[in-house]
Amino acid sequence: MLDTLITSKTRIKLLLKFFLNSKTESYLRNLESEFGESSNAIRVELNRFEEAGLLNSSSSGNKKIFKANTNHPLFNDIHNILLKFVGLDQVIDQVTSQIGDLHSAFITGQFATGIDSQVIELLLIGDNIDRSYVAKLVDRAESMISRKISFSIFSSAESSKYLNNAPHLLIWKRDEQ
Repeated sequence: MLDTLITSKTRIKLLLKFFLNSKTESYLRNLESEFGESSNAIRVELNRFEEAGLLNSSSSGNKKIFKANTNHPLFNDIHNILLKFVGLDQVIDQVTSQIGDLHSAFITGQFATGIDSQVIELLLIGDNIDRSYVAKLVDRAESMISRKISFSIFSSAESSKYLNNAPHLLIWKRDEQ
């Protein structure tokens, strides 16, 4: 769907990279190797995003580091469109709404670093969560979004050890509901 609205595959990859997880930072050569595309094509799109105010940049040595401008008026809208594009909004609704004492939910793995993937890694933090019920909800969500969902469940006490060592993206927190 998004690829019919935005015809540049490089632009879509950059949107996913920077706007799924606002903490993601990267530089041109890293994006070149990650996307497998020419640096010129990536540079053109980065410059467009920066000129539009969607990306901020800073220097670190001889590298120009790019990051999403979370203060841009369209940031939240773009972020929400991308969540819908990859189906994360449906996963969130299906999995988090009925599973019990859920404290928070995170996306980990490739999506947390802004890389589109056919597998969504979901981390659920809570106590007394029924794993078999979560598995049923995940099966239902997988059929809705046509992507595989891998999930892990940690208690509140176990979660900090894992989250400190892995890239993650908060997608739901009980206090926000």
